[in-house]
Amino acid sequence: MNATGPLQDWRSLGEAVLADTIALRRAIHAEPEIGLACPRTTAKLKAALAGLPLEIHDSKSTSGFIAILRGGRGQTGDNGRTVLLRGDMDALPLTEETGLDFASTIPGAMHACGHDAHSAMLAGAARALCARKDQLPGTIVFMFQPGEEGHHGARWMIEDGLLEIARPDAAFALHISPNAPAGVFLGREGPLLASTDTLIANIKGKGGHAAMPHDCIDPIPVACEIVTALQSFVARRIPVADPAVLTITQIHAGSSHNIIPDAVRLMGTLRTLSDSTREKARAAFRQIAGDISNAHGCTAESTIDEGYPVTFCDPRATAMMRDLAVTISGERGWSTMTAPMMGGEDFSYVLKEVPGAMAFVGVAPPGSDPKTNPPLHNTRMTIEESVMARGVAMHCALAERFLERGFN
Repeated sequence: MNATGPLQDWRSLGEAVLADTIALRRAIHAEPEIGLACPRTTAKLKAALAGLPLEIHDSKSTSGFIAILRGGRGQTGDNGRTVLLRGDMDALPLTEETGLDFASTIPGAMHACGHDAHSAMLAGAARALCARKDQLPGTIVFMFQPGEEGHHGARWMIEDGLLEIARPDAAFALHISPNAPAGVFLGREGPLLASTDTLIANIKGKGGHAAMPHDCIDPIPVACEIVTALQSFVARRIPVADPAVLTITQIHAGSSHNIIPDAVRLMGTLRTLSDSTREKARAAFRQIAGDISNAHGCTAESTIDEGYPVTFCDPRATAMMRDLAVTISGERGWSTMTAPMMGGEDFSYVLKEVPGAMAFVGVAPPGSDPKTNPPLHNTRMTIEESVMARGVAMHCALAERFLERGFN
């Protein structure tokens, strides 16, 4: 395949579907939905795909679905590669403060992480790729997924068996970034985003009168000691080359100024970039909470709610995204991230099943300072919508190139 010709064509097609992509994004933005059940969003996306030569398969556990496009060139039976493109579609429990004409009409819900743009770009790419159906030498799976914001939507869709209907050989996803210049793609090979575990420890002592602590077993100083010890563990026992972030974000205890409580509840998050550091930090959390509690006559019940795995980008897939970014957005169209981000992404579940990569695309509005723009998960976060044409082009270019050449 002559790479430069078709890819320039995709850039033009991205521009051609931009108006429809913006309209779809705004419709989704105005009615955000949270969690695994996003029926209005699903309905809007299916309406945008209506009439296209796609096989629709619904998730049983969520309102998500996949749409399969089987190309018509040179395929017999199961011959030809299969590539998956993912767009998430759920919102966050925030009250929007952007002042946009199409701002959220749903109290306490907002698309502050760009999932409205992600799913709209994927729908735009589906329309563009369907127009090239007869020229595609393989199969494309469009994965429209709810529940990314902590609800494990990708995992549920995988457990529903949706990856097995047309098993992909590679998988790709895009994520907008309001803190990067418009149209620049950013990524890195290896760990891109961290694993995400929730840590909980219930420290039980013996309550009583605050004026007579000797008659009690006060769990509050024990909890404080545990928090300090956890920070010392991360600083002195975790290598800087394979880091961990362990942050206690909630401490709940007590009912009055003159009562020592029976118990303290600690809650926090653990972020790591490797399975080995993840297991080491989990074990240390249990041991530190238990041993310090026991040393002071308390008991500790520790729980770890397993979150997303590390989002690991295959070097071959990342190289492909880098090459296509330069073709789509010019010589400075790609920026290699110097370090991973410690946020999490449930596309990691897909990347544990299938080699692939994820990249960010900058959407900083013109004239703004990307460094100071309201970030993701902020009530004032906005995007430069024209960049979605490049997102559509990237989805299309990734699908075409992988079906033609694999990771070569």
